[in-house]
Amino acid sequence: MQPIDLAIIILFLVGNTLFGLWHGKSNKSSNDYFLGNHNLPWIVSMLSIVASETSVLTFVSVPGLAYRGDWSFLQLAMGYIIGRILVSAILLPMYFKHGVSSIYEIIGIRFGTGMQKVAALVFLVTRTLGDAIRFLAAGVVVQVVTGWSLPLSVMIIGVVTLVYTLSGGIKAVVWLESFQFSLYLLGGVLSIVFLLHSIDKGLPEILTSLASSGKLKIITTDPHFLTNPLTFFSAFIGGILLSLSSHGVDYMMVQRVLGCKDLRSARKAMIGSGFFVFVQFSVFLLAGSLISVFMHGVPMEKDREFAFFIVHYLPAGLKGLLIAGVLSAAMSTHSSAINALASSTVNDIIGGTASLGFSRIISFLWAILLIIIALMFDAGNKAIVMVGLEIASFTYGGLLGLFLLSKSKRHFHPASLATGLVASMAIVFVLKHFGLAWTWYILVSVMINIVIVFITDTLIKSIKTNIPKKNSASKR
Repeated sequence: MQPIDLAIIILFLVGNTLFGLWHGKSNKSSNDYFLGNHNLPWIVSMLSIVASETSVLTFVSVPGLAYRGDWSFLQLAMGYIIGRILVSAILLPMYFKHGVSSIYEIIGIRFGTGMQKVAALVFLVTRTLGDAIRFLAAGVVVQVVTGWSLPLSVMIIGVVTLVYTLSGGIKAVVWLESFQFSLYLLGGVLSIVFLLHSIDKGLPEILTSLASSGKLKIITTDPHFLTNPLTFFSAFIGGILLSLSSHGVDYMMVQRVLGCKDLRSARKAMIGSGFFVFVQFSVFLLAGSLISVFMHGVPMEKDREFAFFIVHYLPAGLKGLLIAGVLSAAMSTHSSAINALASSTVNDIIGGTASLGFSRIISFLWAILLIIIALMFDAGNKAIVMVGLEIASFTYGGLLGLFLLSKSKRHFHPASLATGLVASMAIVFVLKHFGLAWTWYILVSVMINIVIVFITDTLIKSIKTNIPKKNSASKR
């Protein structure tokens, strides 16, 4: 990198830190720290959602999917839009009606504090594993850019993130993510412009060549839709359910819309994020396809394609701008995860109100844990983005089933709810063993959860009904 690249990177990192410290002054309570006092603009919340779910994973992995294959990943994004519309229609009204600080309070109101804690623990485990993958993805970028080892890269990102996470709270996180999303999306567009000027062909000729080789294919009609996660029915239905779960029952995503002033603003942020994700995926898939033309499809290490191109081919200035944007977005994404984990811990596990200082201590502990787990991960031979989505699919079905059951008027025994939740997660291991595509995990686990809960609850009530009859008969 040239001095101008390093200067841009340092400037953005310092700017992020100072912005977080500046926002820290406005945090007077845990409500400010975790929900921004319900005063977050819906546009900012919308961009923050997009940055949180796809920032580093999109940058690292999605261009690589197009470089090695085609655009079939967009089938998931189509489902994402429908999923967020369902979240806005089914779940958001419930959250705003009860004015909750954590969405798992809904479970507590409906089924008791015991089930609330269980649901929160499931979220904490899932989010911890998922964001450890995000740390790993960010470390991959730093590794390619600097030549440092992957563990050292993860450590540096984690430590720098701590500086403004503990001070700024959700307000700093949301505003930083919104800005950085715009920055790295602009970087993706500028990369495409650079590639089009560098390739000795016109755009129509390039697209024709890519299309003829199947590199622009979006709809996959493979009949093996139960085992291939990127066939249309598998990806589209899986995208709907994944988005319904991740943006409806995962507190990290819902936390952003809970910070909006009302339900209408929250719905605009939620639905709008689905369309922005589709645009974002399209930009980075196009970049990956153009890089494959530019580099003549030379085999490269998986998930390093785009980062390698940036470091070795982009001109000075543009290179630094893109790298700084990606690193900053990565760090703000991690800080949002830390903030959500701490918020759920305080509101759901510990219960009651907590001081601002105590909330920051909990955030610090989660940050350290995320770094440690990230150092233990290995993406293996799978694309990092696919690993992250597969992890989420193991537990989202159980959580989604709980929230759907909460809309029923039937009174369920806690034991039946717990049995259904455990069964919904256990079935995923069975499905994985038999080779079912991960995009079906949520659908099957939701169905198993609801069916097991009703069967178990019926049995429990039947046993309770028969016991008094036997006792009275023995007395006679």
